[in-house]
Amino acid sequence: MLRGIHVPLITPFTTSGEVAADAVEKLAGHVLDQGAAGLVALGTTGEVAALDPEERALVIDVCARVCAERQALLTVGVTGNDTRSTAGALRRLPEGVGAALVTVPYFLRPGERGVVAHFEALAEETPVPLVIYHIPYRTGQAVGAATLRRLGAHPMIAGVKYAAGLDQDAVALLGDPPGGFEVLGGDDAFISPLLALGAAGGILASAHLETASFAELASAWHAGDVTRARTLGHRLAKLSATLFAEPNPTVLKGVLHAQGMIPTPDVRLPLVPASAGAVSQARLVAVHPGE
Repeated sequence: MLRGIHVPLITPFTTSGEVAADAVEKLAGHVLDQGAAGLVALGTTGEVAALDPEERALVIDVCARVCAERQALLTVGVTGNDTRSTAGALRRLPEGVGAALVTVPYFLRPGERGVVAHFEALAEETPVPLVIYHIPYRTGQAVGAATLRRLGAHPMIAGVKYAAGLDQDAVALLGDPPGGFEVLGGDDAFISPLLALGAAGGILASAHLETASFAELASAWHAGDVTRARTLGHRLAKLSATLFAEPNPTVLKGVLHAQGMIPTPDVRLPLVPASAGAVSQARLVAVHPGE
């Protein structure tokens, strides 16, 4: 279910500041047609914290329709740092959602025992499989391989978005993952080595651009085509570096706007638009989406 490259979709805005639903549909269809295995709606890249409930519902509805048309997986981000409200959000997920990306509780730093209790409680409530979002530089909470392996044994916990770079826990987890538990790279610059170690795929903001190349990267590692995979991995890591030179998704939106994929490069405060220099640098290494 989770293999391949999944794109955490941006939320494009109109010149009047509203969600550009037609651009959401266009971009969602484009990345799926270019080889993405699925979409992630309402992730950090989608500026979920800056969307009101009606806007979030609109994004899910559009993405669900596009995924249904292409028989692709829709994962929805569900963020919260208390178990009760997160469980409620999971129960309210609409039809068409195939999985939920749930962040490790942030700011509270509940310890690994608390992380286990949190996800085990959610797993008993959720109507869809859970993907743990492990991103310690945002949450402040470390989660080791043993903890992820324990959680991965639950039948309703399908995988982890591993956004902690390439560390010893990643190596240990990929060396002995639970059955039916998929590791997805979530730190774009490290996707190639994680795939080489056995990751099932990735959830990558960078894959808005050169989607087909990121999909080919995953396929090459899975097929054992080391020469092709290494070449692609080095080139795509350079692209990711330019896209994350300023806060995500500001540079990415600047490039997509310049390529005519979205109506504006706008983001919502406290984010501010990327500098012209950062956008220009990313455009130098990005292939146009139609090529």
